[in-house]
Amino acid sequence: MRPSNDARRLALVSTVTAGVVMVSVACGSPAPSGHGLTPAARPATPATSAAQGSTGTNSEVATQGLRVAGASTGSAAAKRCRTAALSARVGAVDAGAGQRYAPLVLTNKSARSCWVYGFAGLIMIDGRGDVLRTRTRREAVGAQRITLRPGASAHARMHWTVVPTGRETRCPESARLIILPPDEVGAHLEIPFKAAPCDDGRIDVSPMASGSRL
Repeated sequence: MRPSNDARRLALVSTVTAGVVMVSVACGSPAPSGHGLTPAARPATPATSAAQGSTGTNSEVATQGLRVAGASTGSAAAKRCRTAALSARVGAVDAGAGQRYAPLVLTNKSARSCWVYGFAGLIMIDGRGDVLRTRTRREAVGAQRITLRPGASAHARMHWTVVPTGRETRCPESARLIILPPDEVGAHLEIPFKAAPCDDGRIDVSPMASGSRL
């Protein structure tokens, strides 16, 4: 049974990667150093949602400038943060009226500055290691390139509801969360994540922003 679960994870990570890359291309990646920091905005195109082929509502995202977390005079030479340079965690959950909000925090654990831009991909895993249906919806908020000095963090706001909708009688509970950092292909992070998002596993996410708090 375990090999089957691992195979499903690999297939879904590939699916989520494709969706994240499509959105990144549609949004327009930040220009390399020396070529300007604010590229022309491009309209986003619909991309595959975060799990089991469901289609989410993707936003039109435009670069609105440069923000720096832990500003460094050498940040202009920074390159994109690769998965191996990042650690991840979900911050404190703010609960109220059936709604849940929490920051998904990515921290630069490397010795060099790097940047993140756009949206992360998400896949929930239950306590048995099975993949849970995960519908990641991207908020209609402009993306910005966030430069991270060593030890600095960026976050995305996650929102979900714990109130069953439609024909739901219960909402499956996750134990772990697979995270694909923005623009990464294949390589991912996996962290504990105990939650029970309703509405067919829907999690709304914002693009990465500076800091570790909402």
